[in-house]
Amino acid sequence: MKQQIARIFPILESLKVYKQKDLQGDLSAGLTVGIMLIPQGMAYAMLAGLEPIHGLYAVTVPLLLYAIFGTSRQLAVGPVAMVSLLTAAGIATLGAESPESYLVYALTLAFMVGLIQFGMGIMRLGFVVNFLSHPVINGFTSAAAIIIGLSQVKHLFRINLPNSEHFQEMILAIFQNISDIHWLTFGIGILGIFIIKYGKKIHSAFPAPLVAVIAGISLVWAFDLSGQGVRIVGSVPSGLPGFSMPSFDWDSWKALLPIAMTISLVGFAESFAVAKTIQSKHKNYRLDANQELVALGMANFGAAFFKGYPVTGGFSRTAVNNQAGAKTTLSSVFSALLVIMTLLFFTELFYNLPNAILAAVVLVAVSGLIDLKEPILLWKKDKTDFTMLLATFLITLTLGIETGIIAGMLLSLLLVIYRASTPHMAQLGRIPGTNVFRNIQRFDNLEVRPDLLMVRIDGPIYFANIAFIKNKMDKWLMERKNQVKMIVFNMESITHIDSSGAHELNEWIQDWRKEGIDVCVSSIKGPVRDILNRWGLMQQVGPDHIFVDDNTALDSFDDNLDPDTLERYSPYALQSNLKKN
Repeated sequence: MKQQIARIFPILESLKVYKQKDLQGDLSAGLTVGIMLIPQGMAYAMLAGLEPIHGLYAVTVPLLLYAIFGTSRQLAVGPVAMVSLLTAAGIATLGAESPESYLVYALTLAFMVGLIQFGMGIMRLGFVVNFLSHPVINGFTSAAAIIIGLSQVKHLFRINLPNSEHFQEMILAIFQNISDIHWLTFGIGILGIFIIKYGKKIHSAFPAPLVAVIAGISLVWAFDLSGQGVRIVGSVPSGLPGFSMPSFDWDSWKALLPIAMTISLVGFAESFAVAKTIQSKHKNYRLDANQELVALGMANFGAAFFKGYPVTGGFSRTAVNNQAGAKTTLSSVFSALLVIMTLLFFTELFYNLPNAILAAVVLVAVSGLIDLKEPILLWKKDKTDFTMLLATFLITLTLGIETGIIAGMLLSLLLVIYRASTPHMAQLGRIPGTNVFRNIQRFDNLEVRPDLLMVRIDGPIYFANIAFIKNKMDKWLMERKNQVKMIVFNMESITHIDSSGAHELNEWIQDWRKEGIDVCVSSIKGPVRDILNRWGLMQQVGPDHIFVDDNTALDSFDDNLDPDTLERYSPYALQSNLKKN
């Protein structure tokens, strides 16, 4: 029972071994991240199409819930740029009639994301995120970062731009409205970018976003810049978030389901990737992918019922949390308490906060998501993965966030299917003077006999690849010009044979033997031997045609040859000067 409770509430396990010296690190990290969360939360809420206050609500109850249920001790949960943009993109299609109805859609989306993630965690489906390959995530993230950055141009320039997530439309709109730029607003935004980007060079703990916020508020207040056209946040409600209810209208759910699925997968992929990176540096606790899904699900439930919007773990905040000395999830509790204190006592201080400063916060944050090194590396090392990255990048950039991530997942699945359906196959030859057999396409001067085809299949034999295997076998047999008298299947690399594979293998053996080509097998793994027994293939092959290794199979073949044939192929023909793959 204790183990079960500890598994459901990981915070109990960390508190059980909590030391007094850990408190200093957790407190320092909690306050540092809390200071970051205030401007970031407000900025990301605007990016999501909500009032800035909802960004602060999203880092109160959700943070506390993740601290209780999460297995990562350094992950900082809250609004992030990617999820904020996905939220805006998903709700935009519903045509909300008022800010209130828009908020209800955001709450509903948070609830749906929570339900999907919680359900995946309970059903132990954490592995599903593996279908989002690294090149796909990289291409999607870089494109989304560009779209997010362009979406903030309207606040940085104070120009009117349509809500769009298509790169070409956004660029065209910017060029059409660039003459309306408000230079004072632009100057404040550039100042904010400069402070946030280069403030860290002063010290790693320098609260650059907060300093930019203070500078922006001070300038507006001191010079009455709002009267000169600089747009500000205005009144920010004080007090704790009240209880809220998502909508349970089926039409809304049906419309939001695709974006909810996207946020669930992308949010978890981003969160778990950074959590795993940080955990590898500590190694004093274990990450559980399924429990992480449960924790993120609970955090999103908290956002849904307390006026927030979808949340997940963030890269930058988690890195800061770790660098500032976080030892346990208590650091998240301290962050949430700081935000709660701000909501209770300090919201009026944000009245004069320029929207351009919040845009600067977002722009600096997403600039780090654009990865130029990875595509260059993949171009040099793996053209297939580079193509996947580029395709996902271009689709996301031109057709939209949702289309991009779905296309990326489909590309990942298609690549898996393609690779599974085309397993590596090798003809084997013997290294002269040894009992070692190697791929004749990779090694020179191997002993290869024209009357013996020795084949190794590297992978399972199942419905998706049986046609490929048979075509390759037929091609090799044709190349030998009907000289082959024996096929030796080396099964050391075969991990599984399904019913389709067993059925086809049985037919191949019968057909080859009718053509005068005998078949034997070698190096069978235990689980594969069990499968062959179940389908009667061991009996079909024949006990005297099953060998522990290739050399034994070859000796048996030689024993059955007439003396003239044996003399002709001894010594074996040497395969030389073969081009290596």
